[in-house]
Amino acid sequence: MNERRWEPRIVAFVCNWCTYAGADLAGTSRIEYQPNVRLIKLPCTGRIDPHFIVKAFEQGADGVIVSGCHPGDCHYTSGNYYARRRYTIFRKLLEFLGVDPRRVQFSWVSAAEGQKWAEVVNVVTEEIRQLGPWPYRWGEGKRNGKLTVEPPPISAERSLPEYPEAQFTAPLREVARDLLERGEVGVIVGYGEGTLPEVITPLFVTQPEETDQLVWNARCVHNLSVYLTNDLVTKLGRVGLVAKGCDVKSIIGLLQENQVQREEVVILGIACAGVEVNARLAPQCLTCEVRTPTLYDHLIGPPNQQTNQSTADPRLAEIAQLEALSPEERWNYWQAQFARCLKCYACRAVCPLCYCEQCIADKTRPQWIPPSAHGPGNLSWNIFRAFHLAGRCVDCGACARVCPAHIRLDLLNLKLALEVEKSFGYIPGQDPEAAPPLTTFRPEDEQEFIR
Repeated sequence: MNERRWEPRIVAFVCNWCTYAGADLAGTSRIEYQPNVRLIKLPCTGRIDPHFIVKAFEQGADGVIVSGCHPGDCHYTSGNYYARRRYTIFRKLLEFLGVDPRRVQFSWVSAAEGQKWAEVVNVVTEEIRQLGPWPYRWGEGKRNGKLTVEPPPISAERSLPEYPEAQFTAPLREVARDLLERGEVGVIVGYGEGTLPEVITPLFVTQPEETDQLVWNARCVHNLSVYLTNDLVTKLGRVGLVAKGCDVKSIIGLLQENQVQREEVVILGIACAGVEVNARLAPQCLTCEVRTPTLYDHLIGPPNQQTNQSTADPRLAEIAQLEALSPEERWNYWQAQFARCLKCYACRAVCPLCYCEQCIADKTRPQWIPPSAHGPGNLSWNIFRAFHLAGRCVDCGACARVCPAHIRLDLLNLKLALEVEKSFGYIPGQDPEAAPPLTTFRPEDEQEFIR
């Protein structure tokens, strides 16, 4: 008995008003094309969430087509423009994770282009047929994969900064006490000594006499702007926040997204020269361009605009090394990373831009992410979170530092930040009036990857 020949399983997410009508025209016109595609109709390409693509692969698809109206012809005016921006970045994320970009195809097909729809299906089907079946089980790999690039040794250029108490801690306490005594703020969110030696923790000061507990040194790594959307903090009144330059970039992101009103926070900006992570300067501090915050109400410490741009960020070498690997090797590297995920959601808890009242990881109707810490759920969670932060992450490094499994979340976030800057010329955390890149568009945005 002859064995049944393998055939690709392709899922097509299509726009109701154009591509679906074009596919219908191909049928009524008796245009023959490959039967491997299963259509899922949605109102608009702007409604075709990248999560749908993840679920298609998770449930056994060998390839995915996303198709809708031509730019300028959207039934909802601009849905396809927004979709184009999202998919510009999302396909780069999948490729970085090890998914062959030929498995995710995009096209514009109008209601009058039945012939083009048939051609797109035939071409994509043949490409997937040549690639063969989806080569991995979703969320499973060889559980190995290491990079040989090591963090740079501490040198004169990367020595840990010193913060004289007379220039930092003393004036910080003075400003905080004055704000509380005059009633300009209800709480000061800053840094204090922990119960263990050498440990710095967030500190919430509501009384002037408590300001003597505030400190500032190289171990003040936490991004305290995460508390600006915490009801337990904001109910205490107007918030005075101690913020480094990178923390201020997070505040700007919250201002852009209308999560914080400028008049509701008093920013005690720190003229930061860098912070310590594992007894060396944090990687993001090597090329920092906001050592003096760009937005503040009170500046603590002498202005410091010095940068280390001549010192390369070691993570760029790691990203380049990953990109030089084959798709399978990249896939196995990231499976080894995500296999360690505990689903503790510590990365979500410390991120200032993760403020949703109900996270997608907690939704059960429908359930997008399996709740247990296993391969498929871990992979989907980390893909969703990385894409959610695309164009928003300010590279404060909080998620990577707090991860108990030491997953390289910083590499994912930095890679997407580089792609956003390259594609749209946007760097997050600079302009409170600017629209985040995936919430706007330009008619001339690139679309070379779209058929």
